[in-house]
Amino acid sequence: MLAVGVQWCLRLRVHLGERSADPAGAGEPTAAAATGAKHLGIGDAGQTDESVQALGPLAAERDLSPSTLDALHSSIEDYWRRDDEHGGETLRPAVVGQLRYVVDLLKEQRPAPMRASLHSIAAELARLTGWTYFDARQYNQARAYFTESLGLAKLIEDHQFMANVLACMSLQATYQDKPGDALALVTAAQDQARTAGGTTPRVLAMLAMREAFVHAILGNHSATHTAISEAHTHFGRIGTADPDPAWVAYFDEPKLIVDTGIAHGRLGEAALAEPLIADALRREHRTNHRGRAVHAFWLARTQLQRRKLDEACHTAMDALVPAAAVSSQRVAGHLREFYEQLEPFRREPAAVAFESRLREVLPRRVSGPPCP
Repeated sequence: MLAVGVQWCLRLRVHLGERSADPAGAGEPTAAAATGAKHLGIGDAGQTDESVQALGPLAAERDLSPSTLDALHSSIEDYWRRDDEHGGETLRPAVVGQLRYVVDLLKEQRPAPMRASLHSIAAELARLTGWTYFDARQYNQARAYFTESLGLAKLIEDHQFMANVLACMSLQATYQDKPGDALALVTAAQDQARTAGGTTPRVLAMLAMREAFVHAILGNHSATHTAISEAHTHFGRIGTADPDPAWVAYFDEPKLIVDTGIAHGRLGEAALAEPLIADALRREHRTNHRGRAVHAFWLARTQLQRRKLDEACHTAMDALVPAAAVSSQRVAGHLREFYEQLEPFRREPAAVAFESRLREVLPRRVSGPPCP
């Protein structure tokens, strides 16, 4: 399994190497981005998307100002916030439309700094699109956009961002039950972070925690604990003046704690996992519906592992509120996993009460197809 993962990662590195071998002339990055976008059906000159047609001529008629770039960055931040609150399914058309718009802007000859900023924005929009497909469990589409995001970041040598995208791909591989791929991808992510130079402790902590996830799935207790320790060491070095990229701001102390708990939970160390996940849930933002739902179902699973049936069912029942507020097949998958683990206790009063509430609040989540 691990060998397969390494082979996949090597293929990805070859792909990126081929992209980086493009001529470095002033117009080449724009052409490469447009070619990659056309491969995914974005930025095609023959597109009929009305919003893009309206924006394209406007961009061609005037120079872009810093305020335009600021507006694009602000819209990305807003997309991520809304993704946390509601899921990405309904956001995806708007995100893809904006990605097409930025790719269209890259067709114009612009100063190098402006072009680099646009590539950075396009890379983030492609990653966000990939994330919405990942959250919907549409993994092939997610991989296509993640790969495009990598290519865009490679054109401007943004190794920290490449590490971030590879970490996303590693997380997806864990959901696909491909730990070999996941380990190869997170290793590649850490390689990119080291290549970057000046990678911040927060980014390194996030990557170490992703590594811990993979080792936990593989059942490697020692490697998991080592990676967890590294994550906490890096996190302890975070300073207020660190030049953290905006995309890693989500990795705060509650996120570190809950991820630590989940890694222990994956190892079957429920006694260690339960208090950590519970503490993080108390501190997590109430508006992060998807995160709260996922983490609450993880808490319920650890409580069930400890034979705390009443507490587990109560926790899972509380999780139904944020789960109902977000459109996420990933959340539905965590819910279904907990529901299946309740099978031996199906006739117990707590389980009966939970199932009754579940069928009332989210009937389709129970009757839907099995998770891939």
